[in-house]
Amino acid sequence: MKKRIMRGLSVPQAIVECVKQEGVSHLFGVPGESYLPLLDALYDEPTLQFISTRHEGGAAFMAEAYAKASGKPGVVLATRGVGAANLAIGVHTARQDSTPLVVLLGQVHRRFRGREGFQEVELDEWFRPLAKWAVEITDPERVPELVQRAFRVAKTGRPGPVVVSIPEDVFTATVAEAVLLAMDAPRPAPADDEVKRIEAALAAARRPLIVAGGGVKRARAEQALRRVAEQYSLPVAAAFRRHDVFPHDHPLYVGHFGLGAPAAVVETAKQADLILAVGTRLSEVTTQDYTWPLPHQTLIHIDIDEEALGKVFSADIAVAADAREALWALSGRQIVPSWNEWVSARRRAYEETARRPQPPRNVQEAIIAELQVRLPDDGVITNDAGNFAGWLHTFFSFKERQLYIGPTSGAMGYGLPAAIGAKLVHPERPVVSLSGDGGFLMTAAELETASRYGVPVISLVFNNRMYGTIRMYQELQFPGRVVGSGLGEVSFAKLAMALGANGVTVGTVDEFAAAFKQALVAAKPTVIEVMTEPEQLSVTMRLPGR
Repeated sequence: MKKRIMRGLSVPQAIVECVKQEGVSHLFGVPGESYLPLLDALYDEPTLQFISTRHEGGAAFMAEAYAKASGKPGVVLATRGVGAANLAIGVHTARQDSTPLVVLLGQVHRRFRGREGFQEVELDEWFRPLAKWAVEITDPERVPELVQRAFRVAKTGRPGPVVVSIPEDVFTATVAEAVLLAMDAPRPAPADDEVKRIEAALAAARRPLIVAGGGVKRARAEQALRRVAEQYSLPVAAAFRRHDVFPHDHPLYVGHFGLGAPAAVVETAKQADLILAVGTRLSEVTTQDYTWPLPHQTLIHIDIDEEALGKVFSADIAVAADAREALWALSGRQIVPSWNEWVSARRRAYEETARRPQPPRNVQEAIIAELQVRLPDDGVITNDAGNFAGWLHTFFSFKERQLYIGPTSGAMGYGLPAAIGAKLVHPERPVVSLSGDGGFLMTAAELETASRYGVPVISLVFNNRMYGTIRMYQELQFPGRVVGSGLGEVSFAKLAMALGANGVTVGTVDEFAAAFKQALVAAKPTVIEVMTEPEQLSVTMRLPGR
């Protein structure tokens, strides 16, 4: 896009132009009086659609998932302190997940600032510890400059959320001159000597392992990763909730490092003598409570964020570079693999952990097996936080074109709104969310949003009438002393129908298969409530004596 110089724009028009040049198609939020002029400017812009949600938390989750699915920044709008408070969970998720998100908040009138005006909060100070950057714009002439800077900060380096607050009277002002030019995110490449050092380290290794994280996905570097892995027969493991970074049916895939990662997969990380970590911050979950990399292992850490390098683990070779640029630079090197036998053994270990019991031991395993068969090869899966996800992560094998979107922040309520955001990006692809009954009810009101806008997502709700993860930890730490983790009876099928969606309750795999088949062709959202045994707390834990 060429540089544009526009004069006499209203502040809302200038903001709209800044959003348009990012290629964004949808904005999300709950309408508020503090930014009504911006909503009015959106009325006149046919290329942008505002999705009015039932709660700001749902809007923020939708925008965050929209960004993951599209590769473009997500945009969420809200009003003053109350709306900002509600959407803070999405800012936290975007920060932990390194997702580009721009939050535009209406602020109280400049004349009322500092007087504890209606719903007044120091928004920039409040969000500063949570966001990548936070700013309040009080000069109308600087709106184009700072909103463009917000998008630039959100998507460059390690992406993240940026919060921009604008007093309501600023929205009524005019900008004399706006210079508009979208800037692509820089893609720094590794230096030649860095690549040579990595080449030498790999050539000397005997049990190397690639750990691929979200930076690979953000850089759209999946094919570069596959090329490097195949050239040198390097095994690949996925970082926490990056399941689709490498196809699971590939002989070089050796598992994922998530919550409840199988012991055999963790053993792969500990047996390795070299770990090539690409686009991952080596988080608490990925490293299984920071129990690896081990001191004797060679660590090569490639990440676009310089602050991630050496933040927790000192790397033998630390490279600040874009994942795709780094991986392409590593292809075509003089590396002769001597580790084929070890790779085959670790692949067999992974396959053993992912083998589905025959017959399935419970309805969750049967449902995931059926989902594997019936979800098209271009399907999209989102998930909430909770133990129910363990069955997906253990037994679902992601294919090359399938897309996975999950919160590394562990945010409950994420699954449904994330599915809506992803479906707006990919309306031609089936989008399925998985939730527990606890998390689903936190944002279930967004079913009405999906119904109102005709977004036919499919929500699987695994209902065991409890906060299952918390109950599991209670049983482990305080056996039989249950406080607060039990939940009441809710008919999610009836709730769905009350909110304009299809709803069905299933208890067997045959019932699920029939319901899922109908949901794939439905013109409106569908909730499939799966009744599960409350005694089966996780993939591996069942209450004793049951």
